[in-house]
Amino acid sequence: MSAAVRRRGPAAMVPSRLVAGVLAGCATTADAVPADRPAAPGAHGRVETRTAEQVLQVSEVHDETGMTLLEGPTFGADGRLYLVDVTAPAGDPQLMAVDLAAGEVEPVLTDGSGAYTSAQFSPVDGRLYLTDYAGGRIVSLRLDGDGLRVVAKGPVDGRRMQPDDLTFDDDGNMFVTDAQYTTYPDAEPSGRVLRFDAADGEGTVLADHQPNPNGISFDAGGGALWVSQLDANRVDRLTLDEDRTAVTAGHTGMHVDGGTTQTDSNAVDAAGNVYQGVHGEPKILVFDPDGTRRATVVLPAGHDGLESATNLAIRPGTTDAFVTVSGPAGGFVYRFDALAAGVRQSNGG
Repeated sequence: MSAAVRRRGPAAMVPSRLVAGVLAGCATTADAVPADRPAAPGAHGRVETRTAEQVLQVSEVHDETGMTLLEGPTFGADGRLYLVDVTAPAGDPQLMAVDLAAGEVEPVLTDGSGAYTSAQFSPVDGRLYLTDYAGGRIVSLRLDGDGLRVVAKGPVDGRRMQPDDLTFDDDGNMFVTDAQYTTYPDAEPSGRVLRFDAADGEGTVLADHQPNPNGISFDAGGGALWVSQLDANRVDRLTLDEDRTAVTAGHTGMHVDGGTTQTDSNAVDAAGNVYQGVHGEPKILVFDPDGTRRATVVLPAGHDGLESATNLAIRPGTTDAFVTVSGPAGGFVYRFDALAAGVRQSNGG
């Protein structure tokens, strides 16, 4: 979810910063680098700029909520791209399936019961899982939109959750960011990273006192989590124990000089590169797992009315990357060439 909705409320409560991603394109140039600052090394010794290309428009601004915010892109077994509109009111599609080749959008879920901020398929049961930020719950359903069931709700360790993004390990255990907003300048960060056991559904706290955690993905080896901290403009690395039930170490992996923008959702490709969505400007930042900035994905000139690129999915086994991009002009999907092939950690969350 994007900062626009601040990851913290239902349609009316959904902060107006939830905006969705972009990516496409393929033209590659070098970013301009101030004369007093050396260029960051990338694939060719400099940070590359990759330009995303528009695929199609998915949504328009809703009169009832005054915005649209696409999020949670993920490819289903049917080859379609599933995504959510966080701010869709009752009666409008909250979950949609996009046939990218045909340019067709099919509504899947219109129940109006929550503000869904992310989506990912479980590697165990094949169902699609959605985080309901407004309702404080996580639900799952079939690809046709039927069979919706609540899989997690209520307090975790005595406190109501605000689930934002999610990811799974290979055993089907679910890892979720609990995006509690940090009121500056003197509030103590209170966001959390949660784990829900695949066997009994029990929720536990892996990390507390987080500055509004948003994006979450496993690294290429599956032993650590990359967690984007919205209110701190950084990406933290949380190393897990062998059975992934506890955090054994943690540190900041990447600092982002965001200015007026903030770090939103993230994804990881087969080479371990971290793709960081941005709220406040439609672009994606790409880092090596060692923290080196590799590339920036931007939109072509003339993209007025598009303000954020919050999330992306790389089609598994390919370098076709698709971003959800949103703003006053509506909600769009853009495409770009990823630096490496997509894997499960590139597909949703």
